[in-house]
Amino acid sequence: MCFWGKMFSTVALVLLILAGNVSSIALFEATERNCSLSPPYLPNTAVNSSFRLQELRERMHFSNISAYIIPGTDAHLSEYIAPRDARMAFMTGFTGSAGTAVVTLSKAALWTDSRYWVQAERQMDCNWELQKDVSINSIAYWLISEVPNGGKIGFDPFLFSLKTQEDYRMSLESSNRSLESMPSNLVDQVWKERPPISPDSLIRLPDRIIQRSWQMKVEQIRNQMKENPYKPTALLLSALDETAWLFNMRGNDIPYNPFFYSYTLLTMDEIWLFLHTERVTEEMRVYLNTSCGGHLCVRLKNYDAVLDHLKEYVSSGTGVKVWIGTEYTNYALFEVIKPEDKLMSSSYSPVLTTKAVKDDTEQRILRDAHVRDAVAVMQLLMWLEKVVPAGKQTELTASVYVNDCRSKQKDNKGPSFETISASGPNAALAHYSPTGESNRKLKVDEMYLVDSGGQYLDGTTDITRTVHWGTPTAMQKEAYTRVLMGNIEISRTVFPSGTRGVNMEMLGRRALWEVGLNYGHGTGHGVGNYFGVHEWPVGFQGNNIPFREGMFTSIEPGYYKDNDFGIRIEDIAVVVPAHTKYGHNYLTFDTVSLVPYDRKLIDVSLLSPVQLHWLNNYYVTIRRLMAPELDRQGLHEVKSWMLRHTEPLVDSKSSSTIRFPSPTLVTLALAVLCLFYA
Repeated sequence: MCFWGKMFSTVALVLLILAGNVSSIALFEATERNCSLSPPYLPNTAVNSSFRLQELRERMHFSNISAYIIPGTDAHLSEYIAPRDARMAFMTGFTGSAGTAVVTLSKAALWTDSRYWVQAERQMDCNWELQKDVSINSIAYWLISEVPNGGKIGFDPFLFSLKTQEDYRMSLESSNRSLESMPSNLVDQVWKERPPISPDSLIRLPDRIIQRSWQMKVEQIRNQMKENPYKPTALLLSALDETAWLFNMRGNDIPYNPFFYSYTLLTMDEIWLFLHTERVTEEMRVYLNTSCGGHLCVRLKNYDAVLDHLKEYVSSGTGVKVWIGTEYTNYALFEVIKPEDKLMSSSYSPVLTTKAVKDDTEQRILRDAHVRDAVAVMQLLMWLEKVVPAGKQTELTASVYVNDCRSKQKDNKGPSFETISASGPNAALAHYSPTGESNRKLKVDEMYLVDSGGQYLDGTTDITRTVHWGTPTAMQKEAYTRVLMGNIEISRTVFPSGTRGVNMEMLGRRALWEVGLNYGHGTGHGVGNYFGVHEWPVGFQGNNIPFREGMFTSIEPGYYKDNDFGIRIEDIAVVVPAHTKYGHNYLTFDTVSLVPYDRKLIDVSLLSPVQLHWLNNYYVTIRRLMAPELDRQGLHEVKSWMLRHTEPLVDSKSSSTIRFPSPTLVTLALAVLCLFYA
């Protein structure tokens, strides 16, 4: 805060004291809005949305609609979006990664999940209601109560998935309210300073880190099209990572994600790539064979031409059938593929399911990236052990430090997401990231959670560690140990190939459930080779595909006690063959994250012998893989820290218990005594 801001705050506080307004004094330092007061209390993190709502409502009135739905995604249904696509954030002030805003001519409301309720209360002004739900049924029920009979509800079809549109349609079907697909986005019309597209050109991955050329990948996908019994003639790729993977290309349109705005339409004879052509260099044109006309030559089209070109292709003949993945194809593209017999759909495109299984080169280099990334995380944890007792470091300085350490590692391209650096009560917010207003000093008597990751040319990383520099409470220690038990139970489980993650997800929760604890987020997600840190369709949710050898996933159970502390232990693991006594088609996980857990938070007496054995074996692996890398980088102090933190753990109770000899030994001893006295 600047000098004048501080002075104003001080004067305001003095006036409150003089007025004897004790309740207002308490609220003065509050970080969340209070709309029940008159005038309402708003923290300095709240965004004034009055003028934006006024302008949007003028356009709604002109378009003859009673409500407008604003999803928090882009035309590719991405989880992480570019600033220019953050329409929900622009209108509401809320910057969380999940949510839906709805505006009527007199009201406005935001729906989001429990991870973001506190954040929403800090960022929104009192023009907005917070609906603590995420279901479309909840939104539809609110719309029915707020929109007059016969009213129209507008939406941008490029921001709706097929399922989203269908769910709204079904929920509103008998209400005499109708969905209205709008030809242009109304928020864009009022967003005067909407960020432009990045002018930076695209890049191709170095040959040293890829095994399959883009031509090989194209032919691989075409073979899957040929083998499909429904005989599709074309495949439409809408998710940004699909085109990036297919052509071994990367960009920087999306923060933390090396993607570029694009679509691809692939047929047996032609390849159409839709992107911002002004950014394509001559080198890239040569790389993509754009000057020829064969079946492995790419035809470049402008990004905005995809809708018209798809219409043209669909109407080009009677035998046309376009294959789409419904999870990432927007409704605007879907609704032009008519009649229905020209459409073929699956949840995920063959590109996403093929990309999910890493080839030998991708597995090796992704493991290598995690070795280098572990160096940076160890540097952070060692540094914090030294400096936190002095009381001068904060959540923000820790976040900067770990990413600075990563930047010095080979092939690093920056963080893979906004670092979650959270201490004490802030760690109870699963997806908290420090800001200037919320930044706390790190203290030895509080838990600290750091969830961070890096983008490297050879891989994407994501790891979470929770530590305590003082003396944890008995509850903190038990909760941490039970979270660790859940991580271990999933990591060591053996399962038949083709098992879905959702069928083993409860293993991560069982130790917590036994004492009445739980967590409110997913247990894991896929990661890629210089891709998104959340790479679908791998993971432990109901809409994830079955596990196969070569897939990488996070394993990340947690526990969060409101306004007190938070715990998460997250590792990346690769699916590998399991050697069983009888079966030959079984799999297990091999952990590739290589940072030790906090010893003082582990209650070894709670661990089963099998869990303790797994943990000590994991520490042996850390030593075997990390010691040479730390020596190579000359980080001898970090190596000593690593060796100290990976000493074998021993159950002191078990080791001190009197062990009685087995019955066989007793019998043998008696026999010897009988012979002696005979």
